Amino acid sequence: MGAGGLWVRTAHTALSGALALGLFLHRTDLQKQEERGELLQPLIFVLLVLCSVLLYFKVSLMDPGFVKSEEEVEAGNSEEQSMVIPQVPINIKMRRCGYCMVKQPMRARHCQLCQHCVRRYDHHCPWIENCVGEKNHPLFVAYLSVQLVVLLWGGHAAWSGLYFEQSWDWLRHNIFLLMSFLLIAIFTIVVLLLLISHLYLISCNTTTWEFMSHHRISYLRHSELENPFDQGVILNLWRFFCSSHLTAWENIYFQRNNEPV
Repeated sequence: MGAGGLWVRTAHTALSGALALGLFLHRTDLQKQEERGELLQPLIFVLLVLCSVLLYFKVSLMDPGFVKSEEEVEAGNSEEQSMVIPQVPINIKMRRCGYCMVKQPMRARHCQLCQHCVRRYDHHCPWIENCVGEKNHPLFVAYLSVQLVVLLWGGHAAWSGLYFEQSWDWLRHNIFLLMSFLLIAIFTIVVLLLLISHLYLISCNTTTWEFMSHHRISYLRHSELENPFDQGVILNLWRFFCSSHLTAWENIYFQRNNEPV
């Protein structure tokens, strides 16, 4: 873990804790429910905050789908590994990465920040200080979903504690809650837009990188189809959220383009 990653993760944890704690220290609905002994909703809110932080660290620290070198594959060659890493047909020639010299499966891309090639590369997220790839993309979407629920609930709680008066004394006593609400509102818009865009791309079985750089990606430019990986919304969503194995995208690509695999 680099110094930058440590700083970002510490800032995320501290900010989440400070905002959640502030909602209980001011006259919000959460504080009033706690005082009345109605602990169910405050407890659920705290658990959701903890869940979002845990998901954040899981997505941030896990392997996003780094492509292994041939030496690493041979050293760990086992029946279990062969079931996890899809086998590409021998008559398909895989290109080598110009940076790390590993054989790149289709849809992989080298991330110069992570110094690795990543399977089904989506993007490098500075907020989690990690790439979003084939292995951690589903958890990234789950994290965004939980985070959005927390933000919407937190924004509602912060608004419930605000009563507006035109005086400096009011501002001095409510500045933290007001700033919290504005910060939560900004994060809510960002997370909502991110979640909507990712769900749309997932339903089409495309990635952020492919969507933004379609004209520069050779396997998309040379395809007869606009999106050779699109198998319909239901199958796309099932493959993304329910499949427990990595995918040999070359098989789908050539099958969809009616070319021999």
